[in-house]
Amino acid sequence: MDFDEVVRRRRMVRSYDPDRPIAPDLVDKIVRHGLRAPSAGFSQGWSFLVLTSAEDRSRYWSSTADGSGDSGWLERMRTAPLIIVAFSNKSVYLDRYAQPDKGWTDRDEARWPVPYWDIDTGFAALLMHLTAVNEELGSCFFGVPAARVPAFKEAFGVPAEFHPIGALTIGYPAADKRSPSLRRGHRPVADVVHHGRWASSGEV
Repeated sequence: MDFDEVVRRRRMVRSYDPDRPIAPDLVDKIVRHGLRAPSAGFSQGWSFLVLTSAEDRSRYWSSTADGSGDSGWLERMRTAPLIIVAFSNKSVYLDRYAQPDKGWTDRDEARWPVPYWDIDTGFAALLMHLTAVNEELGSCFFGVPAARVPAFKEAFGVPAEFHPIGALTIGYPAADKRSPSLRRGHRPVADVVHHGRWASSGEV
């Protein structure tokens, strides 16, 4: 698929065909494309939990359920044959930038203007999301409920230093309702893109 077409067709898909599994070689391709993401200092401080078996997927949904009752879109997501949870590891970045070629002599987190460990992991998740679109699959990125993170990590034996920044459900799309959020439409380019100087709305 042409890259422009991939970007144009990209959206969050919340309904999947439960009878169409994803071939293992395609799962591998999706994950490997994620590993091509950029990372500060080439730190690559990420890891990915790939869940394909019915047992593992069920464990994911039960360990992350927040007890508030599933909304319709979340219930539909449970039919996805693939879940990929993306984790960042801050310590890898702090260690990397304390090495001689980076010029810092300590692991002081205050040096970082933003948490690049999370940003870079988000880049990787986006590449996996776009790969799914290119393969005519549907995909949705969403967060792990904060209150359920400890239970989720315990359920899968995730080491303490890894923090889940979100999960991707991936599968062949089924008939889906149009998300109410999409009715808002895209914000005008002039409202979000500023050339040379930040212009307030209505400024000439």
